[in-house]
Amino acid sequence: MANLGVMSSYGTRRVAQILGLSEERIRSFVRSDLLAPERGPGNQYSFTFQDIVLLRTARELLERNVPARRVRAALRSLRAQLPRGHPLSAVRIVARGDTVVVLERNALWEPETGQMALDLSLDPAVEVLAEHARSHSADEIAVAEQEKELTADEWFELGVDLEAVSLARARSAYAKAIALDPGHAEAHLNVGRLLHQAGELATAETHYRQACAARPTSALAAFNLGVALEDRGDVTQAMVAYKRAVKLDPEHGEAHFNLGRLCESSGDVSAALRHFAEYKRIRDRRLR
Repeated sequence: MANLGVMSSYGTRRVAQILGLSEERIRSFVRSDLLAPERGPGNQYSFTFQDIVLLRTARELLERNVPARRVRAALRSLRAQLPRGHPLSAVRIVARGDTVVVLERNALWEPETGQMALDLSLDPAVEVLAEHARSHSADEIAVAEQEKELTADEWFELGVDLEAVSLARARSAYAKAIALDPGHAEAHLNVGRLLHQAGELATAETHYRQACAARPTSALAAFNLGVALEDRGDVTQAMVAYKRAVKLDPEHGEAHFNLGRLCESSGDVSAALRHFAEYKRIRDRRLR
């Protein structure tokens, strides 16, 4: 992930204007530990864009007549249940009746109880929830574009969040990050990965090369470039990229393994055995 610089921040009054919530309602969410905004000049709350995304979700739940106490309880429970570093904005939180449910990839569950909801294939609400997720993502981008204050790093972070819902919109967010900072290595890596997964190998290779140029010390960028080159059939250049990856990071097991395969197929048995041995050593150490 990017090393974030100074993030754009918003005061309570500005957030209230953006979301159509009262300032007192926003402060009540802070007092209930739903949010933990920084303090700015004059000890005033300073909200991030991700805080706005979360407050937008809370507002939508309130508009669907979910009691405020249930909104706070569900969102607090969800924050505790998600893996560390996994933002609330990476899942879709919606109301079904007066119950708060979460839609994440192929799972539908209730954060207050931790219980899975009905089987997705049998739940008629799934299509409605999925459409809500798609429109919610569009709203996030629309708010960002309206504010016109996001930095390249913030667009990158938004792209990371959007991958859980819409890969196309994630690519759009990464593209905006790159437009603002053409040397944003992480954005090039992530959009390259999405393009690679979509089979757009030539464009993925271009982004991986730009990531390598922007961050010459990145073993990951060199490794991803090697994979793209190998998938394109350029074995010689793929080996060059893999060798660069293991030079930058001698503990990069996957690069050693791929180099071992290519050395073996080219007849360099001794080099293949050396890289396979390194791969086994690294793998065994990870399993301890």
